[in-house]
Amino acid sequence: MYLKVHFGEKPVYLCDEINEGLHGIIHHPDAVFIDELSGPALKSLFHEIAKPDFHAGVVWNADLEGLKSRFWACFSIVHAAGGLVFNERDDILMIFRRGSWDLPKGKLDKGETLEACAVREVMEETGLSKVDLGLPLVTTHHTYLEFGKPMLKESHWYNMRASSEQKLKPQFEEDIQGIVWAGVERARDLAMISYPSIRDVMAAAGLIKPVF
Repeated sequence: MYLKVHFGEKPVYLCDEINEGLHGIIHHPDAVFIDELSGPALKSLFHEIAKPDFHAGVVWNADLEGLKSRFWACFSIVHAAGGLVFNERDDILMIFRRGSWDLPKGKLDKGETLEACAVREVMEETGLSKVDLGLPLVTTHHTYLEFGKPMLKESHWYNMRASSEQKLKPQFEEDIQGIVWAGVERARDLAMISYPSIRDVMAAAGLIKPVF
């Protein structure tokens, strides 16, 4: 089993076993493999990630939960939720925000469930008035800096349904400039030029091949 954490376009895999995909990554000349849980080892990994030629990282430990806990302690954690929304034609709802195509999601409010957050954020960001919540799809992780502080966002994604007859309204205060119902082929194309975590969501839904 493994968890994937995106540092921009660069993935780091936390794992308790080395499968075929991870085995291939480990043998890449610009990949980093770590098999110890220590502060210096993780510090070395973060130093390598900053280098332009860094390809990917693999951190192995038999105790994946312990590894996750140690890794998460290096960041301030932000919880979020969102949806992969299909209409009656199986088109996918995509938003255009800050120069990239994205899927609607947002931060969890205090006392809110992940399911409620996912539905609320989809409705707020797109203007939809009715969304049917489906099953959990995937959880993605990516890092970023906020005023120089390292952050790790854990985003919980759900399958959703909504009618295309509803009026769409971009949430401009969240920098959303446009919304489209994209056919599957177009959604795949947009995902390939979007964020890595969006490709992970599409892959979890079986719309594109998983990317190691």
